[in-house]
Amino acid sequence: MKKYLKAVALFLFGTTLAFSQTDNSLPVQATVSTGVIEGNYNVTNGISTYFGVPFAKPPVAELRWKAPVPAASWTGVKETKEFGPRPVQGLVFGDMNSWSDGVSEDCLTLNVWTPAKRNSKNLPVLVYFYGGGFVAGDASEPRYNGESMAKKGVVVVTVNYRLGIFGFLAHSELSAESSYKGSGNYGLLDQALALQWVKDNISAFGGNPNQVTIAGESAGSISVSYQMASPLSKNLIHGAIGESGAGINPTLAPVSLAEAEKAGSDFLTKAGVKSIADARKMSAKDLLEMYQEDGRFGFPVVIDQYFLTKALPETFRAGEQAQVPLLLGWNSAEIPGMAFMQGQPYSQDAFIAKVKETYPEEWEEVLKLYPHESTEQVELSATELASDRFISYSTWKWFDLHRNHSQQPVYRYLFSKLSPPLVDKNLTAGLAGGTVRSENPAPAPKQIGARHAAEIEYAMGNLHLVKEFAWTPEDLKASETMLNYFTNFVKTGDPNGAEAPAWTVAKSGDQAPPVMIIDTESKEIKAANDARYLFHDRYFKNEK
Repeated sequence: MKKYLKAVALFLFGTTLAFSQTDNSLPVQATVSTGVIEGNYNVTNGISTYFGVPFAKPPVAELRWKAPVPAASWTGVKETKEFGPRPVQGLVFGDMNSWSDGVSEDCLTLNVWTPAKRNSKNLPVLVYFYGGGFVAGDASEPRYNGESMAKKGVVVVTVNYRLGIFGFLAHSELSAESSYKGSGNYGLLDQALALQWVKDNISAFGGNPNQVTIAGESAGSISVSYQMASPLSKNLIHGAIGESGAGINPTLAPVSLAEAEKAGSDFLTKAGVKSIADARKMSAKDLLEMYQEDGRFGFPVVIDQYFLTKALPETFRAGEQAQVPLLLGWNSAEIPGMAFMQGQPYSQDAFIAKVKETYPEEWEEVLKLYPHESTEQVELSATELASDRFISYSTWKWFDLHRNHSQQPVYRYLFSKLSPPLVDKNLTAGLAGGTVRSENPAPAPKQIGARHAAEIEYAMGNLHLVKEFAWTPEDLKASETMLNYFTNFVKTGDPNGAEAPAWTVAKSGDQAPPVMIIDTESKEIKAANDARYLFHDRYFKNEK
């Protein structure tokens, strides 16, 4: 009997231990300006997390389509252990994943990962803005997870911001009621308020409010460029990282307030909504359906004389942007060449015809810049031309402006690591960086470069959280290199460290600036194709 009881006791002890080790969290609290929050401390890796922390009042009812208002104080302890709901959005990019639960207008929360110990203070801070074209995305996507960088000594914050009709609708009635007589840009104003929250509260998590780097990819990168230019934010940041995108023509560049107000007015009139007061009475569901029925892709960013006073080239040329170190770059195949060819074959004749159609006055110059002697050359040039027009050129222009109108260091990369095979052969890689399920998918075309958004999980050290790809040691090596570059930059404003190839600052006026090729074997080269960007600089009229 004693042996039996002993065996039962050992069994129960073993199962209890096994059960307890599935959750290694210990409750931990922090005091912010609005009250006490409770998150989790992971006893195995020393990282504390606080998810779904409100930084603004819910932007609903009378606060819908208004600049965000700081969160109200609360009594007691607010539990912040789960991600807040996603901003209202449809399924725009099927390849986006999320760990948040649900969708809501009440979405203005942020998430914190901190390695701070009981006596830690003045740790460097990274604030990351998600991509999604200002119409999709949220701060809980696993590829943005801050744990890997936190393990390297950085406090990481990801931020939700309003999207689509809820985040960017402008209208004359909205402008008339605002204190600054402007409207729109609510999603960007959400980001700016989050940066102020970080300034006021990050020390509670061991972070240094005077060492905050902002980063983002695609629309998140565009957001970084706008926050650098905004008088509301430029003094709240001390470094910037841009991954594929800047708010410079032709990439989600801002429009005048009058143009944005007209777009908003035309939209509501077409939908049969007579006033902003009536629109505020509508449910989020009805507004989302109304927006989707219109078939539009978002609403424009606005020069509202509050968040944004002028177009980015003007701001940067005047030296009025945040004077901070900048690390930025783009991917080697941001968008497939078919985005330019529009169904035509990768033949020399078809490429020439498309170039003539797109550039009726400049086609000869374009053909000289994009080789097209063979099918392989045409596919590569069509991809590069589509990518330049989509997002590469605008990112280059941001690079060009800051290095020539700032005394701060600027570093440029080209991410070139090809994605490994997918685990599930019924999946295909999507434009937003993830995967889309297809029944009987066609064989994936041979990759000729790194697609848009593919670098995010490498840069943030999150390959292990993205399960769809069969990661290899080569991927892990490229990720460790990129994560170290980003981490070093957040800590010092310089990506260099003993563990990675040396990366040189791009100097003002250099016609062949250094570019770090990030791949399995990363290496620095001299830029060889900047003539393409100089041409598009003239074509898109951003050179003056």
